[in-house]
Amino acid sequence: MATHDLELVPGLITTRKALAAVYGGGTAKGIEVSDKTGMVFVFSDPAAKKKFGYAFDGQVEDDEKGVLYLYTGQGDDDQTLTDRNKSLWQHAQDGRIVHLFVAAGTVGKKPDGTRSDAKKQRYVGQMIVDPDENFVWLRAKNTKDVEREVIVFRLRPDAVAPHAPVFTPSDAMLVPSETKVVVMDVEPAEDNATPPAGPSSTQVEMENHATDETVANIPGGQRTVKRREGQLTTAYKSFLQAEGHTVKSFLMTVAGVVGPLKADMYDVTDNVLYEAKGSVRRSDVRMAIGQLLDYERHVQAPPGLRLAVLLPGDPGADLRDLLAKLKIALVFRTKDGFEGFPLAS
Repeated sequence: MATHDLELVPGLITTRKALAAVYGGGTAKGIEVSDKTGMVFVFSDPAAKKKFGYAFDGQVEDDEKGVLYLYTGQGDDDQTLTDRNKSLWQHAQDGRIVHLFVAAGTVGKKPDGTRSDAKKQRYVGQMIVDPDENFVWLRAKNTKDVEREVIVFRLRPDAVAPHAPVFTPSDAMLVPSETKVVVMDVEPAEDNATPPAGPSSTQVEMENHATDETVANIPGGQRTVKRREGQLTTAYKSFLQAEGHTVKSFLMTVAGVVGPLKADMYDVTDNVLYEAKGSVRRSDVRMAIGQLLDYERHVQAPPGLRLAVLLPGDPGADLRDLLAKLKIALVFRTKDGFEGFPLAS
């Protein structure tokens, strides 16, 4: 189906019109699906979103799994996991391959002497939606300068692609010039559920229940731990609400820092900031401590803010002692509910 002059090789400069003529799909939306070739085309334009206050498109700092590119979904109002967003979210389940393009200027003068404002597209490469954490819910301004809930997909290079993606410095997410903190709702875990793996998934679903350490270090285990964390957060949110508490979260963009920060949960009623983890491993508890101390500097809360770690079980005496020495509260799940709540003053 491809022609010799439009082979999808990273670095290719093309237009949506030329791409659609060869591979199918539309030419108007940020996410286009081609039934003709079983492809999902993602068109990213970070610079165009700068004027809306929050720009979440772009490559962010590599994490423990490697390259990560964030992409904001479709919809000018509160976004939903439907239509094109659903097609991208479930691409592996549907057997579709994702191709990422980034805007690269305009066509300008055409061979016939006329000018075109159509945007050129640079092909970055073949990607997948992160199997362990598909996306995060954030807040961003729309074209009317109104904030709303958005889906920010987490894209990774596809390990089975014929060519590795090629990124340039201009693909990096825009660095905010000022620090902004937004209070937002805590999304239920089922809204971030990982769909079943499909033919185009490069991850192998595997479980090893010998130790938490092993489970967390394999692809399927990371997915399990992440899912457990989401379910834990949802359950504790419901528990707090049943107690009459108001539960929110904080979204932070920090001046000079690439990529947003998001606290897991903030109990408005008791003025407690929580960080949840899906396992009781020492490394996860340490990470939760670091995140809480990081977030505490930026969140806009009344005086007397308390910090707490939320875990799926008792982490053991030594880690309980570590948290106590740092004056960080511990709440963990039991077969009957949660231990550690109400928090000691």
